[in-house]
Amino acid sequence: MSASNHQTSKQGSGYRHPPELRERAVRMVQEAIRETGERHGVVTRVAVKLGLGSETLRHWVKQAEIDGGRRPGVTSEERRRVAELEREVRELRRANEILKAAVGFFARELDPRLPKS
Repeated sequence: MSASNHQTSKQGSGYRHPPELRERAVRMVQEAIRETGERHGVVTRVAVKLGLGSETLRHWVKQAEIDGGRRPGVTSEERRRVAELEREVRELRRANEILKAAVGFFARELDPRLPKS
C-alpha cells in the first residue's frame, strides 16, 4: 500500500501522515541502523520503501531521538505545551482588550463628565 493512501489531510505544504505510519517508519530506520550499525542511506532506503519523502522521515527520526532523550532538543510534549500556552495567552489578551473596552464604555455611561461616543 503506497503512502498516498495513508495521507489524511492537507497541512502546510505537505500531507499529514497517520501516527501509525510515522511510528512504523521510525522503527524501521532504528532497526536497520541497529542491524547494520550504519546510518548513511538508511533513511532514504526506508523512505523509498514506504513512499515517503526522505526529509520527512529524517525529521521524524530526529524528533523520535529527541523525545527518547538520545539527542538534545525540544521534545514533542514540550512543543505541544508551548503551543497550548501561546494559545492561552492570545485568548487572555483578547479577553483583556474586551474588558478594557467594556470598562471604558461603562465609565462613560456612568460619569456625566466624560464625553459619550
